[in-house]
Amino acid sequence: MDRLKISSAQFEHRSGDKDYNLSVIEELSKRASQEGSNVTAFHECSITGYTFARRLSKDQMLDLAELIPEGKSILRLREIATKYNITVLAGLFEKDGNDNLFKAYVCVDKNGLVAKFRKLHPFINPYLTAGHEYCVFEIHGWKCGILICYDNNIIENVRATALLGADIIFMPHVTMCTPSTRPGAGFVDPKLWENRDSDPTSLRLEFDGMKGRGWLMKWLPARAYDNGVYVVFSNPIGMDDDQLKNGCSMIIDPFGDVIAECRSFDDSYATATIVSEKLTQSGGYRYKKARRPGLYRGIIGQDHKSQQNVVWLNPE
Repeated sequence: MDRLKISSAQFEHRSGDKDYNLSVIEELSKRASQEGSNVTAFHECSITGYTFARRLSKDQMLDLAELIPEGKSILRLREIATKYNITVLAGLFEKDGNDNLFKAYVCVDKNGLVAKFRKLHPFINPYLTAGHEYCVFEIHGWKCGILICYDNNIIENVRATALLGADIIFMPHVTMCTPSTRPGAGFVDPKLWENRDSDPTSLRLEFDGMKGRGWLMKWLPARAYDNGVYVVFSNPIGMDDDQLKNGCSMIIDPFGDVIAECRSFDDSYATATIVSEKLTQSGGYRYKKARRPGLYRGIIGQDHKSQQNVVWLNPE
């Protein structure tokens, strides 16, 4: 498991158009494979679309969602993985045999479904059910985990996934450029996206400022650094329903350094070769070894009443 080449992708998905979204997933996976990538990762709900789901009834959600692993999208992902000899990670809405709905993210290779994770803190639609377990699995000998969007803002989830053995944590998102109590937050005007070819500078200033990348860089590298893991962050670019998203899909090493990042406004991907020696050289590796759980087991593990306010938009 010394080295692994991973691509983190971003694209402008179409709401509810799974055929189109899977066609882009195939094209980007093909290109990444041709450049030597072993793995390509896409954003949260990259197959189905995301923000438009805030307006869907339960029946509409059930029509959009799929059974896993027998659903058509999983079969298509397996075809892509087989055709291009690459492992693919992507997101969609899932339903089970009892009409429960979940926000799911899957890992698929040429042999089929490798792993499935259900978002622990789902938003966007009131009919979604929260997942209740962590997920650690292997890709080419590397231990991997998945946490979706808001799951990563609860730091215990990242530490737990790392303690379960994950060396790489895939963090698919649909985030940034939304209102918040945080200073500097807010939507980005869709007109800037429409004018991106004639005025890329104004759009980039918004995307890179505190509405976007500036906020992301306050915390995302810390998750990698504190836990001594590689982070694969994937996020859409362009319009997501009526909201504009800024991409910035990136790969961060266990030192908290960004080693690859998408900086284009186009459908694209960024690729990095990860190496195993960084895992044990990092500060996070030493910090995990130095833990004294007896000091805080009863504090961190104590029951509490959640103060989380559910908003069917895109909380941070």
